[in-house]
Amino acid sequence: MGLNKSRLAERYIDEGLRMEDHPGVVFRDGPTGRRAALAGGPDIWEVIAAVRASGLDGEDALAAAAEWGSLSLPQMRAAVRYYAEYPHEIDERVARNVEEADAAEQRWRRERHALA
Repeated sequence: MGLNKSRLAERYIDEGLRMEDHPGVVFRDGPTGRRAALAGGPDIWEVIAAVRASGLDGEDALAAAAEWGSLSLPQMRAAVRYYAEYPHEIDERVARNVEEADAAEQRWRRERHALA
């Protein structure tokens, strides 16, 4: 992992405290680093992005995003509670995903143009 033992211990303590404060939230490793996720479900940033993409507010937004992800309302609320406490962390992930998607679309458009 590239972390020394004391740094790794700090990370696990921090994550453990977060999981205790936010039941249903776990942490996963992936190509973009370690991130918060719902146990047995998507990453928290994906849930929040789906809530925003619904174009709805309040309970209607939660219900629409829950349907998108086949999630229960308690899972949705767990994701929103986590987001409410760590918005910068989640907003950063959402922004990174948008940037990567935009870059991929630009590459695709250039390739299509090159073949036209």
